[in-house]
Amino acid sequence: MQAAPVRATAIPSFTTALRAVESLLMSSGQRTARRNAWTSVLEDRRRAKDRVEAQRVLEQSVSVSVRP
Repeated sequence: MQAAPVRATAIPSFTTALRAVESLLMSSGQRTARRNAWTSVLEDRRRAKDRVEAQRVLEQSVSVSVRP
């Protein structure tokens, strides 16, 4: 007798599992609002990081041009 072929079942990632639970608990509008809010948070963090980098570059260029 031949053994039945083994079928590998992928284990869902944590993100996939979390989204599945989210879809059960929240309506579509709430999910969209939460994701939009999180996207805004990430974009604000990116802009803040860019501002810090620009400030650092400006301060370095001013200190280099002031030297005798």
